[in-house]
Amino acid sequence: MALYQGAAFFMLVASCVCSTVFHREQQTWFEGVFLSSMCPVNVSAGTLYGIMFDAGSTGTRIHVYTFVQKVPGQLPVLEGEIFDSVKPGLSAFVDQPKQGAETVQELLEVAKDSIPPSHWKRTPVVLKATAGLRLLPEEKAEALLFEVKEIFKKSPFLVPDDSVSIMDGSYEGILAWVTVNFLTGQLHGHNQETVGTLDLGGASTQITFLPQFEKTLEQTPRDYLTSFEMFNSTYKLYTHSYLGFGLKAARLATLGALETAGIDGYTFRSACLPRWLEAEWIFGGVKYQYGGNQEGEVGFEPCYAEVLRVVQGKLHQPDEVQRGSFYAFSYYYDRAVDTDMIDYEKGGVLKVEDFERKAREVCDNLENFTSGSPFLCMDLSYITALLKDGFGFASSTVLQLTKKVNNIETGWALGATFHLLQSLGISH
Repeated sequence: MALYQGAAFFMLVASCVCSTVFHREQQTWFEGVFLSSMCPVNVSAGTLYGIMFDAGSTGTRIHVYTFVQKVPGQLPVLEGEIFDSVKPGLSAFVDQPKQGAETVQELLEVAKDSIPPSHWKRTPVVLKATAGLRLLPEEKAEALLFEVKEIFKKSPFLVPDDSVSIMDGSYEGILAWVTVNFLTGQLHGHNQETVGTLDLGGASTQITFLPQFEKTLEQTPRDYLTSFEMFNSTYKLYTHSYLGFGLKAARLATLGALETAGIDGYTFRSACLPRWLEAEWIFGGVKYQYGGNQEGEVGFEPCYAEVLRVVQGKLHQPDEVQRGSFYAFSYYYDRAVDTDMIDYEKGGVLKVEDFERKAREVCDNLENFTSGSPFLCMDLSYITALLKDGFGFASSTVLQLTKKVNNIETGWALGATFHLLQSLGISH
């Protein structure tokens, strides 16, 4: 319940984001609804900070949020964010936990440069690890987390008891759904016409939406449904995180290498790769040799048959998603940008069938391959299979591809930070 209270708290705070902080080209739905006097430019009251680390499978990211507490006892206002990141992620240091923690130390310097020393002792610092560490053996993951906490203890910041942990995958989906639907105005008042959210990371993928039909609720596994109250309304969300179905984990599964620790001298091959390709790839601290089919078929059809085996029959398929509208983030966005289907800055609107069309175009021209990523054919084919044969989306389902909504990052980190400040009593 604390998580969902934190989510509601996040939305109330975000409703008063000042337009002087986030520069928008178009008027957002809440401009004109909230009085400008609620967000004065020059604030003399206390300033609060929160540091949230997002330790993903491909990199570690730091968010330094600034809030203004205008009136004691009232909710603070989000004033701004400083963001930085390092690669690779912590999971790449599976056998060198101290080196992994050093990457966090590097990002902590960003926080020290961003926050006045007078506020260090009252600024909480937290790291939430996601799917990259969930895939590691427990003792390996704990060793990494221990070293990170030691770094935190040596820092000048406030270190809560649960400052370093692995976050449950469903929390990512829930907070992303709340963020998008609030910032797009879908949760304003009693409006129940919400959009779903799709997040595709390196090691896991999440789907979250608000079911509109009783049939969906009846046919959905109980642990896929979560209820919470917000704005005097109760929402019963469908949300699930599939570990091992992120884009990079899917590459290993397609190659047949997911359950191996890497085999010296053995090359994993796929019809999704250029025939001439011979390369190596490190994921989760393990080195894999891979390449194209030197003999045999290449191209979309044989490639799709490979990725189909990864998802077919493995994911729950609610019929309702075929008629829904969804926002899609992370690797959905990145691969659409890589193939010029959407603009890097503005994002865009695509249908599921657009991913299939582009996958065919790329995969059937592998011998003329010039992209910086040899996995582009495999990635696009996997995204197509995940959406159509995994989740059960219709080819005509509309996806809004975006990194930000109204210039605010779409992700779980901000909501988690609000929840943190509330739980520590710093925001009151």
